[in-house]
Amino acid sequence: MAWSLRLYGWVARLARPLVRRKLARRAVQEPGYAQAVEQRFGQYADLPPYRAVADMPLVWIHAVSLGETRAAAILLRELRLQIPALRLLLTNGTATGRAEGQKLLLPGDIQVWQPWDDPASVKAFLRHFRPSVGILMETELWPGLAAGCARERVPLVLANARLNEKSLRGAQRLAWLARPAYRSLRSVIAQTQDDAMRLRAAGAEVTAVLGNLKFDVEPDAAQLAQGQAWHQAAGKPVVMLASSREGEEALWLQALAQLRSSDPAAAAPVQWLLVPRHPQRFDEIVQLLQGAGLQVSRRSQWQDGPQPADVWLGDSMGEMQLYYGLADVALLGGSFAPLGGQNLIEAAACGCPVVMGPHTFNFAQAADSSVHAGGALRVQSLDEGLQQAVAIATDASSHSRMRRAALQFAQTHRGAAQASAQLIATVLESTEGFVNSSFEASLFDEDVV
Repeated sequence: MAWSLRLYGWVARLARPLVRRKLARRAVQEPGYAQAVEQRFGQYADLPPYRAVADMPLVWIHAVSLGETRAAAILLRELRLQIPALRLLLTNGTATGRAEGQKLLLPGDIQVWQPWDDPASVKAFLRHFRPSVGILMETELWPGLAAGCARERVPLVLANARLNEKSLRGAQRLAWLARPAYRSLRSVIAQTQDDAMRLRAAGAEVTAVLGNLKFDVEPDAAQLAQGQAWHQAAGKPVVMLASSREGEEALWLQALAQLRSSDPAAAAPVQWLLVPRHPQRFDEIVQLLQGAGLQVSRRSQWQDGPQPADVWLGDSMGEMQLYYGLADVALLGGSFAPLGGQNLIEAAACGCPVVMGPHTFNFAQAADSSVHAGGALRVQSLDEGLQQAVAIATDASSHSRMRRAALQFAQTHRGAAQASAQLIATVLESTEGFVNSSFEASLFDEDVV
């Protein structure tokens, strides 16, 4: 259906001014969005064209945001062990992902923005860098990018792949775009059997089901130790709302007011910690908390540790493991509003019990498995969540039992990173002469700009 992809390409090209305006708006709160904007449209004036070096493959990993970049870090660690000579080309779509990705770079590696999904930007990106293989993390498959890679003979791997029911329905509604893109993938490494089933329904050929890369996370020992030391100094249990999304802090305030009203003694011995998902909301949340009459102590202002306050605010990036070390129990952000939930595996690896709401469709199997293992608890509302979290945090026996179960749960599911890296290495070895017939070369002709 060449006409459909051509139409999509023209629409994407015409949308460029809208993309620029959106980036400018985002940059007001997150200055990172104002950096190297032209890279998004295939312009690399500050970067000479990549020159291939024999036996040094350029491995391109695309990790759109923070969570995907952290998963990419786990995979990259194994890839470097199996392919020591690789050079990394890392692309990101968000400012938080880009900032986190900078930690992964070694001398000779390259980091640029994800190209916008119009034919000219994609072609310029692929011809400037000419990657040996492309690895897309989790869900980041774009029709234009897939077509461009087929045209330029760049094999694509969808790693740590997941697809929920809502996304599958969207892919089926746009099957004229989505199905050819999924069919173009050289290898698909699914997280779960349910993900594999949905990916096949979308048109992908699933290579393997290997589990979630995030189980292979190695908690930062220094961060954990610092958090545990601060917890010890606090002298009372700490309950965290972890990776909260927009609207959940207001729900948390309502639940806290309800808890204090119904059982003042229950809330009194607990220190509250809030760690929002998105940094551009830090100041807004401080205003919300202070408007409710709460005293706030911000992590960014700590010198020798947390200061006495009603609420500690984790307004820093890259320190989730410190916060999990500081907390006795975590309320899972994104699960109390219909947002699909955030990653709970990192909490389990740090030995932090989790209380989650009803909305965990982004990590359904991990959420259900953690509850079954005893390292997490599911509730139907944030009111109930606060009650249960306080009960766990103030009961040494319950807390110890859930902590052990969480650690065992995380340990049991390890191994996806090594197996995924082995599959990707196999794809890389077979790239010579690679031809993908799912898209015809004519779909992105030279005259499409």
